[in-house]
Amino acid sequence: MAEEVVLMKGNEAIAHAAIRIGVDGYFGYPITPQSEVLETLAEQKPWETTGMVVLQAESEVAAINMVYGGAGSGKMVMTSSSSPGVSLKQEGISYIAGAELPCLVVNVMRGGPGLGTIQPSQADYFQTTKGGGHGDYHLIALAPASVQEMADFVGLAFDLAFKYRNPAMILADGVIGQMMEKVVLPEYRPRRTEEEILAQCPWATTGCTIRIFRRNIWIRWILTKVSDRKEKNDRTD
Repeated sequence: MAEEVVLMKGNEAIAHAAIRIGVDGYFGYPITPQSEVLETLAEQKPWETTGMVVLQAESEVAAINMVYGGAGSGKMVMTSSSSPGVSLKQEGISYIAGAELPCLVVNVMRGGPGLGTIQPSQADYFQTTKGGGHGDYHLIALAPASVQEMADFVGLAFDLAFKYRNPAMILADGVIGQMMEKVVLPEYRPRRTEEEILAQCPWATTGCTIRIFRRNIWIRWILTKVSDRKEKNDRTD
């Protein structure tokens, strides 16, 4: 089959790649210069095709905490924002890193510090590579140099995040996010089933099941006592 080459923005490539690799959920909030990520997902309506959840949260803080919840259940979840929006997400990212959970954060950086002024700045770079948030952790950081890498790095970021159980960040900028180039999008991957999530993520919070009971020493002790009492009552009867 011939490769499908399309012309699109870097932000659009992020959105299309997320749908194609089987992401379970995107939670974000609009902020330039990355708003096209959410806009493209809303336009594509992946909830009708792959079942992917796309939700515009009420704030950046709400979005990252939704990601925290999805990551805790073993789902492939992501968010995207830009410089000041990522700063608002830092506490949530710290919690996710501390809980050793995989997720993807996309930062389409503005040109300068704070709200994006004209002065040159490395604030986002240092925030990403030196830990950010409360510190004492490091993100997996991928820095795309083209629109093609914007698409390629979505799948790679999730692979690394789940391998090392750590948040991954695609550290792009407004130039790559807004410019248009030819892109070969990744092949479609089906979303993982619940059984596959259980097999891949034994650490995930997936509900109250017998599998979880058996791992818990306290619960096993209770079940043993209940079983012993039942046997004693049966013998008495």
